[in-house]
Amino acid sequence: MPTANSAETPWPVRTVARLIGEWIARLGEVWVEGQLTQLSIRTGTCFLVLRDPAADISVPVTCRRDVLPEPLGEGARVVLRARPDYYLGRGSLSLRAVEIRPVGIGELLARIERLKQLLSAEGLFEVGRKRPLPFLPRGVGLITGRASAAERDVLTVTRQRWPGVRFRVVNCAVQGPNAVAEVIGAIRRLDTDPEIDVIVVARGGGSVEDLLPFSDEALCRAVAACRTPVVSAIGHEPDSPLLDHVADIRAATPTDAAKRIVPDVTDETRRIGQLRDRLRRTTLARLTSEQQWLDAARSRPVLADPTLLLRLRIADDDGLRERLRRQIRQWVEAAGADLSHARARVTALSPAATLNRGYAVVQQPDGRVLLDADHVAAGDRLRVRLAAGRLDVTVD
Repeated sequence: MPTANSAETPWPVRTVARLIGEWIARLGEVWVEGQLTQLSIRTGTCFLVLRDPAADISVPVTCRRDVLPEPLGEGARVVLRARPDYYLGRGSLSLRAVEIRPVGIGELLARIERLKQLLSAEGLFEVGRKRPLPFLPRGVGLITGRASAAERDVLTVTRQRWPGVRFRVVNCAVQGPNAVAEVIGAIRRLDTDPEIDVIVVARGGGSVEDLLPFSDEALCRAVAACRTPVVSAIGHEPDSPLLDHVADIRAATPTDAAKRIVPDVTDETRRIGQLRDRLRRTTLARLTSEQQWLDAARSRPVLADPTLLLRLRIADDDGLRERLRRQIRQWVEAAGADLSHARARVTALSPAATLNRGYAVVQQPDGRVLLDADHVAAGDRLRVRLAAGRLDVTVD
């Protein structure tokens, strides 16, 4: 065992390296899954790099020539059983593989299906989160392989449909061990570009292994986190990597993607012409209808002779005035007749008529009418009312 470690008694590098190597050696064998890169064979020993397909992490691996299966090449998915090995001379960590198994297509498809269910449960496939494409984008970001048929198809068809469209093309690996990291980096760069309104990820057809990067979880989450709409144009119609479900628009082919991201200038010109013709016909029909209504309105008597309505109203007013005059006259005459009849009845019932026939009314000083001679005594003052005037008398 080394001596106690302190600033006064530091360990030499060889001691530290040996202790690290001994600790790593105690880890034992582990099963590791990854993607093969940088494969080389030297004198019966294979040197390769095992890369994590979802992260930019790799570790060197060595094995005997007979451990590596014959058909395997760079980009293949493998599961290997290895023991960690720490090389003291360079202070580097590697894995010494004793068994390497290729991951079959069935297993890959099963993993993709499990990942699909996971992402779907998280809502990354929901229609509500997908963004619509702009009618005419200011700029289009294209992620594709260098000098690929997919790049040529997208650029050619898009510029045929709308010659003024601007592209920012980012070429990167679209298959192999570096594809996922490069495509994610390209997406993030284009997503931060304010001039880019649409991002297109395009690749031609290929085998299931060739299209595996576009079903990678990290790539799917990077696309889901984009603020810019993403169009997936991977493979041909039957191909359906997970990127198709996460992207805002799935195009069957790169050519189909070109048709979706920009309108066809010929179709739009024809549509504008049709709309102009429709607007012209509608306007003429409306003007004709309004002119007919105006002509009909002008032909009406009230507009042909504007004073006619006034004369009719004046005649109506004169008629009503005469009717009112007659009605008032009738009311006055009827009221006069009623008054004469009432006056005659009042006159007939009035005490004055009785007085006119020679009678008189004798009243006591307090105004009461005297009805009995026994109600007065000699010397009482009385008032006698005659038909004309009155007399003040004294009882004798």
